[in-house]
Amino acid sequence: MKFGGTSVATLDRIRRAAKRVGVEVAKGYEVIVIVSAMSGKTNELVGWVQETSPLFDAREYDAVVSSGENVTAGLMALTLQEMDVPARSWQGWQVPLKTTSAHGAARIEEIPTQNLDAKFAQGMKVAVIAGFQGISPEGRITTLGRGGSDTSAVAFAAAFGADRCDIYTDVDGVYTTDPRITSKARKLAKISYEEMLELASLGAKVLQTRSVELAMRYKVKLRVLSSFEEPSDEAGTLVCDEEEIMEKNVVAGVAYSRDEAKMTLVSVADRPGIAAAIFGPLAEAGVNVDMIVQNISEDGRTDMTFSCPTDQVARAEKSITEAKDKGEINFHDLVADTDVAKVSVVGIGMRSHTGVAAQMFQVLRDEGINIKVITTSEIKISVLIDRKYMELAVQALHDTFGLERSA
Repeated sequence: MKFGGTSVATLDRIRRAAKRVGVEVAKGYEVIVIVSAMSGKTNELVGWVQETSPLFDAREYDAVVSSGENVTAGLMALTLQEMDVPARSWQGWQVPLKTTSAHGAARIEEIPTQNLDAKFAQGMKVAVIAGFQGISPEGRITTLGRGGSDTSAVAFAAAFGADRCDIYTDVDGVYTTDPRITSKARKLAKISYEEMLELASLGAKVLQTRSVELAMRYKVKLRVLSSFEEPSDEAGTLVCDEEEIMEKNVVAGVAYSRDEAKMTLVSVADRPGIAAAIFGPLAEAGVNVDMIVQNISEDGRTDMTFSCPTDQVARAEKSITEAKDKGEINFHDLVADTDVAKVSVVGIGMRSHTGVAAQMFQVLRDEGINIKVITTSEIKISVLIDRKYMELAVQALHDTFGLERSA
């Protein structure tokens, strides 16, 4: 059971979450509870780090920002003990949750089960584990990236062969799109791993992308539920194998990402290896490049366009400028447009249905929305558009593909 920041934002909410855990213990389960920091706490800690040291040491960043989860874990364990439920808190290094050394974005390497198994054998019913954190080979605290508690939860479910993994959050499931943008958004009873993976990577904030990757790889049944509604067998959305879903719409959902930037290198010398010379340094600088478009070469020069999150634009500009100064790339100008958004349609039904792209582009044309960049995969189509048209585009696409109706 994983409880997000809003589900543990106050002592009252921690008590409510603890009662849900108690219900599962009463059914005879041993429960691993993963907790996030209390709502807003991680942002506060990140702010303190940035104010103290703008070019911070990532190891100390992890030491600071991981502390929020430690507080919640201790409070949850105390609350369960007050309910006469045998529980104790665990920090990532105590389990230990072993990770790589990539501070701020560590990947899980291994979760040995011996320590927890031994405590369960001694009568512990609930292990309350601080999410989002682990320990590096060097013995330093690491964090798994924002939303990493989801990944912690799925990883523990896989490591211990859990019956299921319940993700409690402030929404009651996965919707066809953000209900704040269109009131016609519909809650899905089930969604495939692949569709959820695309929606998560394209901006849907319900689950962290890596948690869905892990769930798909280890076939962990994932349920997204609201911690503010009464639990029932029909509650929430089940993320599962495609084969378990009887009815399928061609398009399952519309995702968006508001904080995108479009960067263009104007008149790049077009030669073998130029893409590697541009995107190698960007990768080293930790820039998360998404869409990439290269124009037709003319007189040995071409334009190269890519998108990245707006908060990584400065890092991208620095990386590209340094590569130019070293003579690794040659271009006339670097233009950043930080006023764009990405809108995507996702659905496993696209594999067997033609015309989805044509329909999407027609709708955007009818609404007077210009497309700047297009990328596609087997089950998704993404476009970059002016940010001011983002909500209009989401609403229009949701209507066009009839997502308010089930298949």
